[in-house]
Amino acid sequence: MLDFIYYPVSFILWCWHWVFGQVFGEANAVAWILAIIFLTFTVRGIMFKPFVNQVRSMKKMQDFAPEMKKVQKKYANDRQRQAMEMQKLQKEHGVNPLGSCLPMLLQIPVFIGLNHVLRMFTINPVHPGQVKTENYFFSQSGVESYVNAKLFGVNLGDAIYTGVDMVSGGNAPSGFHWGVAPVAIPLMIVASIATHLTARHSVQRQNPESATPQTAMMNKLTMYIFPLGVLVFGALFPVGLLFYWLANNGWTLMQQRLVYTKIDKEEEARKEAEKEKRANLGPKPGQKPTAPRPGQKPVQQKKNKPSSAGQVKKAGSPHGFAQTGSATAEKKDTTNASAEPSTNGSKESGADTPGLISDSTKKSGRKRR
Repeated sequence: MLDFIYYPVSFILWCWHWVFGQVFGEANAVAWILAIIFLTFTVRGIMFKPFVNQVRSMKKMQDFAPEMKKVQKKYANDRQRQAMEMQKLQKEHGVNPLGSCLPMLLQIPVFIGLNHVLRMFTINPVHPGQVKTENYFFSQSGVESYVNAKLFGVNLGDAIYTGVDMVSGGNAPSGFHWGVAPVAIPLMIVASIATHLTARHSVQRQNPESATPQTAMMNKLTMYIFPLGVLVFGALFPVGLLFYWLANNGWTLMQQRLVYTKIDKEEEARKEAEKEKRANLGPKPGQKPTAPRPGQKPVQQKKNKPSSAGQVKKAGSPHGFAQTGSATAEKKDTTNASAEPSTNGSKESGADTPGLISDSTKKSGRKRR
């Protein structure tokens, strides 16, 4: 029914087992453990780009979270209109809500496929009780190498508790198998801690302004309930599947740190570029702004222009001609004085000079008729 999942998963596992089988041996448990771990890395590497898009989408949603709250408050009584406005807002910001769920959705088929492939190494649904001759891409030799591979005396297909058909595998009878516990319990504890740290690191990145009762509940589920579930229900998983869970959470934790650090650097670089752009548009230090203040009229400066006769009018004087005449008279007196030196007192006083009024006449105040 789900062969389109089982065959690709088994093929990737077969490739990595062949690689590490050349080094450690086909029946060595280390070769199978590394094959499972690198199967996880391969799948997560394929989903790396969707994960980055998920982080960017979540970052954008946190940035316009206040606008989303306004829409929810405005259309609290109209759910249909609220949904339409939310979709419009998400479209304006280029956010796809399904993009944030894609990496998680893709991991579910891989987990189901790997669990089924590992179980089918020891279960023969066609001929119960008989040895299997093949398992998807694995031949009989591959099946035998997996069955004979043991880690500290424990087969990779064994679990602490068997009896749940959808999870547990192996030919062991139903019930608890405490001989598996020394290997399985440490893996369960480490996988549970890795799950908690992964969820905690993701929650710390959330914007407090975008927090809602629903997100607070989901944060508690991912930080505490899910790790506790791994610790409890890990007893049902085969040892090989516990290695997958541990590798998956370890990859997620390191991937989050790398991607978040990169996005933070991009955000800082963007802010620095905007700051530098604003600084370039503003006046330089020590430079006076040339633009007039708001409401201020521009001041026009008046320039002194020479007249046609070579005379200079004083700026701002309404009677420039009077000042011009006095300046010309003073210039003429200076010229006459320098050209005809005085020989007696009368000439110095200007009495004998035609066209000039004597100083005595000026002093007496007589009028000239």
